[in-house]
Amino acid sequence: MGLLRNYKLILVLFLGISQIAHSQIIPGAYHTEQYLHLLKGKQVALVVNHTSVIGKTHLADSLLALGVQVKRIFAPEHGFRGTADAGAHIDNEVDAKTGLALVSLYGKHKKPTPEDLKGIDVVIFDIQDVGTRFYTYSSTLLYVQEACAENKVNLLVLDRPNPNGHYVDGPVLDPSRFASFVGLTAIPVVHGLTMGEYAQMLNGEGWLANKVRCDLQVIPVSSYTHKSVVHVAIAPSPNLPNDQSIALYPSLCLFEPTVVSVGRGTNTQFQVIGTPNSAAGEYTFTPTPLPGAMDPPLKGQLCYGKDLRDVATREMGFSLSYLMEMFEKTGRKESFFTSPSFFDKLAGTDAIRLGLLAGKTEKEIRATWEPALKAYKEMRKRYLIYQD
Repeated sequence: MGLLRNYKLILVLFLGISQIAHSQIIPGAYHTEQYLHLLKGKQVALVVNHTSVIGKTHLADSLLALGVQVKRIFAPEHGFRGTADAGAHIDNEVDAKTGLALVSLYGKHKKPTPEDLKGIDVVIFDIQDVGTRFYTYSSTLLYVQEACAENKVNLLVLDRPNPNGHYVDGPVLDPSRFASFVGLTAIPVVHGLTMGEYAQMLNGEGWLANKVRCDLQVIPVSSYTHKSVVHVAIAPSPNLPNDQSIALYPSLCLFEPTVVSVGRGTNTQFQVIGTPNSAAGEYTFTPTPLPGAMDPPLKGQLCYGKDLRDVATREMGFSLSYLMEMFEKTGRKESFFTSPSFFDKLAGTDAIRLGLLAGKTEKEIRATWEPALKAYKEMRKRYLIYQD
């Protein structure tokens, strides 16, 4: 009976691949034939969330049905089901469907402990990222990879495409001054890497603590290049509901520690910007408590600004124009920044904030990061799995 169930699951997985074959982009998780043998007789832990699916089946359910000994699930920011607010505390719990222990890798417990990994032979990382440095799933990968290296546990990354992987731009973070969970390494805002490529960079550049190296294997995405147009079918987090929000996210996230709302508490998150100042624009919205943003910035206040739902984001890429425009319209004051230190951590530099306050142009501000960005682009080439 168990064997029949396994055959049925394999058929379902095959049909799942067939259903998405028209897009030609098939994530690593779908290629079970490439990694199932690596898990035979092993004790396995998963770093997964709601995006970790094969077709409509969660990776955890798929592996358990195939007889893999999954012992533990690690959940990143937003939780295992992906519904928690950004920055919300997530408790450890038990998954009702599988009975597996869920361990949160957010808050004070960002890195698996030796106790967490006791008895584990292989950790699988399979999460849809959006290719932006301050999106915290890449920081979770770093801490997981570091823990695996320190505890001699193999790491298997089931790679997924990067919806912002078609370009590289923005300031390169200075880890000596601005390292935090929204940016730990010397990569730009838009880094142009999949999580598999980033994992290879972490090893190759010696960016793990004490320059430890992890026993790493990546199952690549098939038929993907960095020029591919990627549709993300499952919202990777509550406030990135669609492809437009994901494309605008690199430019708009810098508004988070300012007086400007990015639409949290609306149904147009990261597709609109506004502030309680009628000079900021004609488009209006009022943030209210919603799942994923129960206490949004500027809650209950009428905001004026811009609707960016029809902006051609692929052509525009990472831009400071929205930030500079709202800074000008709200009076060019230091009070524009509600948390200057957090703004600098998101940017990875203080050059943007100081440049705005000094009245510099976007061209002048960009010039501050060009040398480091050029060097990063050359370094990045060593770790690419997919063609640019």
